Amino acid sequence: MRALVITGSVGAGHNGAAAELVRRLDALGMEATYRDYLDALPRRYQRLLQDGYEFSAGRTPRVFEWLFRSEEHDSVVRSLTLYLCRLAAREMARWVGEGYDVVVTTFPFAAQSLGMLKDDGTLAAPTVCYLTDPAPHALWVHPSLDAHLTVTQATATEGSERYGVPMAAAGPLAPAAFAEPTDAADRLALRAELGVPADRRMALMMTGSMGLGDVMAGVRALREVQHTVPVVLCGRNERLRLRIAALPGVVALGWRTDVPALMAAADVLVHNAGGLSLTEAMVAGLPAVSYEVLSGHGRANAATLARSGLAPWPRDPERLAEAVAQQAARGRVHLPPLPAEQQAACVVADLAHRWREERRLDPRRAPVAVRPGRSGPTARVTGTVRAGLARLPLRPVVPRRRPSAIAEPAANAERLG
Repeated sequence: MRALVITGSVGAGHNGAAAELVRRLDALGMEATYRDYLDALPRRYQRLLQDGYEFSAGRTPRVFEWLFRSEEHDSVVRSLTLYLCRLAAREMARWVGEGYDVVVTTFPFAAQSLGMLKDDGTLAAPTVCYLTDPAPHALWVHPSLDAHLTVTQATATEGSERYGVPMAAAGPLAPAAFAEPTDAADRLALRAELGVPADRRMALMMTGSMGLGDVMAGVRALREVQHTVPVVLCGRNERLRLRIAALPGVVALGWRTDVPALMAAADVLVHNAGGLSLTEAMVAGLPAVSYEVLSGHGRANAATLARSGLAPWPRDPERLAEAVAQQAARGRVHLPPLPAEQQAACVVADLAHRWREERRLDPRRAPVAVRPGRSGPTARVTGTVRAGLARLPLRPVVPRRRPSAIAEPAANAERLG
């Protein structure tokens, strides 16, 4: 069986989740191919997505917040985004025509392009969107996709209620190294190497691969927390690393490949975005705090994490100190494990198997494109796939409510202690 996994190289979070999914699908005996959504766009639009994100999120937060909110309703911004997605869909039509049994994306723009290909009959194989963000957003959602998977149940609940599209928790896509127990001696040795005294609290601060946002304000507030040593990962932002390194009492690190060991050595995580780093921390059981978060998706993620009891979101240095102390005192807290059949790779493999089996039983049901509303081989197979999805553990659609009215977060908070 063959799977196509489409990521988007805007930051590192989407790539990390896609790479882990490819590894897990390979372990299940599938042939998984990894493609970058940006390769489906003309070069000028590739730069627009990459540079536009870095500039607006890092330097014009109010503009980025406006762009983020404008995508949630009919607007000029959303129309331009969908135009971009339609451009990408032309190239993606060639990708999906290479005989895949399932197509998955970890990038929101690609979810829209895949939905367009499903709508016009170009793509018949089952399609899956895996949300890497804690907070659902309209860009992640397309009603023509066969499944929307999330990291946590809190995200699935919020997304289902807000958009009326079934979503299912499928667990985190992070390497198993983050869940492996660490020898106490190795943990102490790494802390000593970093210069963290044995009697101090180590707060690992993650700033993403680009080091965006008002990181300096977060670092200055964190270094004032008593008995705490901030260890800041600056990604590939060397200028930021040098600025932070000039502050006394702070450890500034560049791009590191030993993040699992760093999380094992830390007592608490402080993040500003809520993407892959937060997912990795949940796998490691490392308690987290949101602070000085990015505008747009950063604020939305922090709000969802706070409502669900997964990570508090203090807004000033005094509350930051309280949150850091309380979270560190909890010790390691892991997400409740999901049954294997509900985890992302198994759900994807099951969809591919159903699709392959239908075509084996009836060779006439080949992946021939048909227009929506017409009968034909593809329409029948797609109907069978959707019937199979009804038997998967997807939450039913419920009446739309405001996120603040969701009851699930309270239950999550109680379960996590």
